Amino acid sequence: MTDQVIAGTDLTRLRELNSLTIVSALRDQPPATVTELAKLTGLSRPAVDVIAQGLVTGGWATVVEPDGSSVVGRPARRYRFRASAGHVIGVDVGAHKILALLADLDGTVVHTARRSVAADADPSERLAALDEVLAACLAESGKAAQDIWAVTAGVTGPVDATGKTTLFTPLPGWQTVDLAAHLSNRFTCPIIVENDCKLAALAERWRGAARDANDIVFLLAGMRMGAGLIIDGVLRRGFGGAAGEIGALKAVRWLSAPAHLQGCPGVPTTVSPDDAAAWVFNAARDGNRDARAAVNRYVKDIAVGTAALVLALDPQVVVFGGGFSRSADLVLEPLRRELQKLCLRVPDVRASTLGADSVALGALRLALNEVDRRLFTVGLSAPPAAPRREESPA
Repeated sequence: MTDQVIAGTDLTRLRELNSLTIVSALRDQPPATVTELAKLTGLSRPAVDVIAQGLVTGGWATVVEPDGSSVVGRPARRYRFRASAGHVIGVDVGAHKILALLADLDGTVVHTARRSVAADADPSERLAALDEVLAACLAESGKAAQDIWAVTAGVTGPVDATGKTTLFTPLPGWQTVDLAAHLSNRFTCPIIVENDCKLAALAERWRGAARDANDIVFLLAGMRMGAGLIIDGVLRRGFGGAAGEIGALKAVRWLSAPAHLQGCPGVPTTVSPDDAAAWVFNAARDGNRDARAAVNRYVKDIAVGTAALVLALDPQVVVFGGGFSRSADLVLEPLRRELQKLCLRVPDVRASTLGADSVALGALRLALNEVDRRLFTVGLSAPPAAPRREESPA
């Protein structure tokens, strides 16, 4: 067993590894007894008993009190991972909104803050809106910056190794923004900046339409098209962070596809360009022939790039997400038909179940991954932030 003394072993490090083993087991299980934890981890029962008590003292675990249902003998003490030991933030810095989600270490969202922002806002305006959202998120949740163990921000455009969008972004002036450095003025924890499509793909595999899949193409469909790729269960970024940016190739027609909706005959002049697509989708549902034709042309165009990704990657699932996923009832079946014409094998085509929160949820997942990476490489003695004890643990 791993708690046995081995000649030449650093006993302090061994205790640390055993503690991490218990923490890992607690995170993946409902509240467990010492006996159950011993079976799960392979550690001796006396060792688990001591370690579990130490985790409670250190703020990593809580004791679940008996519910009184047992009538024979004294009920065994159960331990639960204390998810409130730390928190993470996921942010979607979008063209039209800033959305921040604050979650505990189990990924349970405990607070949401959102603010609209103009698509043509310059970097200073967008960063000011971001600062306001983050300040509100912390204040309204009763948290301080030092309570946050990791922050991930999703942005539009390929993100390079420095966290910048130097290749392309539709956000005005954003190529010059060092978002990680800006967030470091508020937070001392690890900060990650990632592409919005990639984060949305992570979210769909975590809590969305692709939880059963390891090979996923996620389509972020709106007034621009993008894709996030998960292969063998791993998010693929590419050498320069531009994996999935097949829309840059004009021949696949992703760049021009939304124009079919914006330029549809019959769209009232009172409808703004940003709202034209919604009008067309609604009109198509009502049987408007021009609107139906515009939707079909849109689907034919996005099918070309989608087919190229399917042929290259052979995914199990294609998830249709983004703002246009609200109209998936009009898109999925014609998209399947087009893929049948173009692909050797047609994957399962599904609609996103996460809607406008997908990017921020994916950001939460990546932040939690970073916490786990640091926790299980550095250890409990030097976590991203020290766990703050509650006066009355649950």
